[in-house]
Amino acid sequence: MALNNIFQYFVPKDRVFFPLFEQGSNNLIKLAEALQEAVNTKDNSRRIELFKHIEDLEHKGDDITHQLYLELGKNFITPFDREDIHQLASAIDDVADYIHGSANRMSLYKVTEMSDPIIKITELIVQGCIDVDKAVRELKNLKNIRIITDSCVRINSMENQADYIFDRAVAHLFEFETDAKEIIKYKEILAALETATDKCEDVANVLETILVKNA
Repeated sequence: MALNNIFQYFVPKDRVFFPLFEQGSNNLIKLAEALQEAVNTKDNSRRIELFKHIEDLEHKGDDITHQLYLELGKNFITPFDREDIHQLASAIDDVADYIHGSANRMSLYKVTEMSDPIIKITELIVQGCIDVDKAVRELKNLKNIRIITDSCVRINSMENQADYIFDRAVAHLFEFETDAKEIIKYKEILAALETATDKCEDVANVLETILVKNA
């Protein structure tokens, strides 16, 4: 093995992993904002365009996650535990998957009337993704631990709000909706949205684990 290649194994990899994590977290904001526009627009053709854009962004997220896994496999030195890098990459990817899954259900079920709970949970997803991005960007030096912890607290609060909205929305469906197909459609969409908020909380949990080990 050439000397340069040997030396690369012992160079801190912050220029590899942190930019990829930041690309992934920024991609989450784009996904969430595209979904927010999709559930708020009255233009169905625009909504279809946004669903396609969300699919493209989800594929981009997959590529980023795959690149993180590749770098993890070929780099000897990592900025923090390899297991935590893998879990953080997976958690961010899961958020993207469920945002895409929510949009995909809306498209497949041809839902054009977006209920208030759908709109409200989508707003919470945007907030959660913004906080994920804020926290991820502080990982590279861990000097502003308070920013990370505050973001994690807000993410946990956001997830609790989403749970509350989801439970009430499903109860409302069962009480007032008489069409079984409509109940299934909206419950499936709400469940995917609520799971996206759960996955944001999973990211926060990984971030807190990293803080405990490295702060």
